[in-house]
Amino acid sequence: MGLDGKKDVHFDGSSVEVVSRLEVLEGPSGRRVRSAAEKARIVAESLMPGAQVSEVARKHGATRWQVYDWRRRLRQRGELPSHGAPRSTFAPLLVEGPLEKRPALQARLEIAIGDVVVRTDTTIDGEHLSRVIRAVRASQ
Repeated sequence: MGLDGKKDVHFDGSSVEVVSRLEVLEGPSGRRVRSAAEKARIVAESLMPGAQVSEVARKHGATRWQVYDWRRRLRQRGELPSHGAPRSTFAPLLVEGPLEKRPALQARLEIAIGDVVVRTDTTIDGEHLSRVIRAVRASQ
């Protein structure tokens, strides 16, 4: 105890200075510790069609380079397909009732090839679509 009745705080045993005021700062220190599950969720969000890595990173208080690093590490561990590996995804198709009774709807078609998403409607010529898909695959 000091002469004024307050407890003295010493940071170093060799120091003779007495700290009369100690300020404790609370809140984020600038460095966050994220769980593997949290990193995986952020990476998955960044891989969604149309997602921009910088926007996803900003939303979660990270940098885009961190997200790219997490992607690389997940790929190295085999938890993400490599750039060249085809990503096959399947979506359920529901058809309600006979097609003849339903009004003609112009359906949209989305094909994800690596980081590229090809969007069109079903009126596209099959041969033309095949050429587009081959060109996208060749560019990767």
